[in-house]
Amino acid sequence: MADYTDLMRAALELASSALATDDVPVGALVINPAGVVTGRGKNRREIDNDPTAHAEIIALREAAIAAGDWRLDGHILVVTLEPCAMCAGAISQSRIKTLVFGAWDEKAGAVGSVWDVLRDPRNPYQVEVFSGILEEDCSHLLREFFKEKR
Repeated sequence: MADYTDLMRAALELASSALATDDVPVGALVINPAGVVTGRGKNRREIDNDPTAHAEIIALREAAIAAGDWRLDGHILVVTLEPCAMCAGAISQSRIKTLVFGAWDEKAGAVGSVWDVLRDPRNPYQVEVFSGILEEDCSHLLREFFKEKR
């Protein structure tokens, strides 16, 4: 397994910047096969009033524009939180090669916690998954955000 910690740190910086708009602090990066970051996203649901404005969706859209193709074969997605069902579906449909995530989402995670969309044998597109990268750092950011909300 490659060392994804530096990329996860960059995703954590994006996640932290979502706090300024009172969005759940999740950050995502898409890296092309040449190793270049071509997509960046942070949650923007609150600021955009858009239920689909998850960090992963924003990063995938930006990477697809950079690639000039919706198919992101060979690309890597790094995200601070386990993707939900919507994002897992988008990851699969975009043909992402590898997903790397930090914290598990025991309430809505769709890559092993609640569902496992990406590794379901009925899914026609196989995605390599690495989980728990800087898990404690990713979890801490989320815990602090929700502690402030309660």
